[in-house]
Amino acid sequence: MASSPLGRPTRGTTGTNRLRRNDRWIAASDALRRASDPLVVDLGYGASGVTAFELATRLVRVRDDVEVRGLEIDPARVATADAQLAEVRAGRTSFAPDLPVSFARGGFEVPLPDGRKAAVIRAMNVLRQYDEPDVPTAWARMASRLAPDGLLFEGTCDEIGRVSSWIDVDAHAVPLRFTISLRLADLEWPSIVAERLPKALIHRNVPGERIHALLVELDREWERAAPLSTFGATQRFLAAVGALRAQGWPVLGGRTRWRLGELTLPWAAVAPLPG
Repeated sequence: MASSPLGRPTRGTTGTNRLRRNDRWIAASDALRRASDPLVVDLGYGASGVTAFELATRLVRVRDDVEVRGLEIDPARVATADAQLAEVRAGRTSFAPDLPVSFARGGFEVPLPDGRKAAVIRAMNVLRQYDEPDVPTAWARMASRLAPDGLLFEGTCDEIGRVSSWIDVDAHAVPLRFTISLRLADLEWPSIVAERLPKALIHRNVPGERIHALLVELDREWERAAPLSTFGATQRFLAAVGALRAQGWPVLGGRTRWRLGELTLPWAAVAPLPG
């Protein structure tokens, strides 16, 4: 274990239900469901431990043996989360008193007791303050703390959790998939996610790059599907995503995920061009 945590303290605030879309994705992942040791790390949880409490609440419905470990670099934030946990244990909150959550100080080195490896590491809104060239090193450090079939979910969301995107990274620090997740009600344009792309992509949303082409095409199909708004935003999004797939975009999953406002593609479909 490193003598001091690796990385910089997160700058952002923490909002209730801010990461619910990512929680749902983790709950459905094979990395959690098939893990022999379902240990999940909420790295850089922020000014409050609420995201770890919410994550555990959702995951325990899938794996009753799950454990969630919240890690923060700032010791004051760990102290705050521990105080909140004491309130949970005392039954003075809306969370179950026996919620399988703990907190500790840590960064990209992901310190875990007894040499354990994580099934899942969630690092949302952590790399926004870094430079793009820093991303592979950060991924590699975190991924080294994963179980062989574990996954790192790294990305960004807005302050109230209506616009999110993330990358699935395997234990070898290889990015596998890219997902956007949008609240469809009142959605004007899907490309609003451009403001909340992961650090590996946010500066690549320019003509000539794959991620830019994806967002342009998604907006175009969203506009073409406007007549379906009569039947609701979900039907409009289903049509837009189906049209993307028909054009040859390697869209993953099916209508069950698309109905949630999710669009997932292999990383190769959006990866930055070399050079």
